[in-house]
Amino acid sequence: MPSMRSVGYRQVWAWLRGEYDYDEMAERGRAATRQLAKRQITWLRSEANCYWLNATADPVQEALSVIEAALASATTQG
Repeated sequence: MPSMRSVGYRQVWAWLRGEYDYDEMAERGRAATRQLAKRQITWLRSEANCYWLNATADPVQEALSVIEAALASATTQG
């Protein structure tokens, strides 16, 4: 099943088969998660209309500001 190829599943299955201990499984799961995040960031950087939100601030308010600005721009152009 495709869902079984999700991040972390391979590591858990290998652990259940006894290929490595729990700590190794957890570390491999974290490494796989980091690799996926890096691939996603690389892909997102190539997107022309991608907005990066500051997660340390108020991301909801920041997102609303971006949406409001886009709507204001669309109404003045249309």
